[in-house]
Amino acid sequence: MFSRLLRRKTPETPPSTQGRLVYAVGDIHGRLDAFDALLHVIAQDALASQPSQQPMLILLGDYVDRGPASAQVIDAILRLATEPGFEVRALKGNHEEALLQFREEPGFGQTWVEHGGSATLASYGVQPPATRTDPEAWETARLAFREALPEAHRAFFEGLEIMITLGDYAFVHAGVRPGVPLDRQVERDLLWIRGEFLQSTAKFEKIIVHGHTPMEEPQIIPGRRIGVDTGAYATGLLTAVRLDDGGARILQARAVR
Repeated sequence: MFSRLLRRKTPETPPSTQGRLVYAVGDIHGRLDAFDALLHVIAQDALASQPSQQPMLILLGDYVDRGPASAQVIDAILRLATEPGFEVRALKGNHEEALLQFREEPGFGQTWVEHGGSATLASYGVQPPATRTDPEAWETARLAFREALPEAHRAFFEGLEIMITLGDYAFVHAGVRPGVPLDRQVERDLLWIRGEFLQSTAKFEKIIVHGHTPMEEPQIIPGRRIGVDTGAYATGLLTAVRLDDGGARILQARAVR
């Protein structure tokens, strides 16, 4: 685990977090081992920084699917939210949207398992159907999942935010639609957009901090966006960006294999 400074141009007036120390964490995807490791790095950094206000921990979505410990990641987030160290804010990702859709629509299970949903079901003690196209088996799995999902987890998934703004930053899961004001963005874009956002050279209203698209290295595009999804489910490397009124710094931790 380590912290690393990415070189970036410093404008005359750095972007503002309104005096807050903020850590924004990329897609966890059931990797509790990487999440625990990164939380240790963040806690040590916050302790050394001695902020005047409670630091904020923003989770950028996609807590579930693909990795082996989705349910346990949610337990860890809920515990964090009850402790005094950080103000915890959690965004909705497209994988949380998929989980909620399966909870209501058994037929969606066939699509969900193609994107890691079977690992989530297993983490809640639910056996995915042996035959992907068996509608009765999916209804059985859906009912078992509804029964296995703790009430606190259901409330967490249903209460996730879709955008958080603070000072000169806006935090979303995937990105924003170029040319559309932040207050007119639609949820589907905030959870799913990729190419139109990543390839855009447009100036956004705020610096967009996001995950969703895995990259070998985190990206800080001065004045425009910061991407922190480093594919933790496959690489074991989980990334956060540390923001304050002095600028942006990357923090990372790799799970011990």
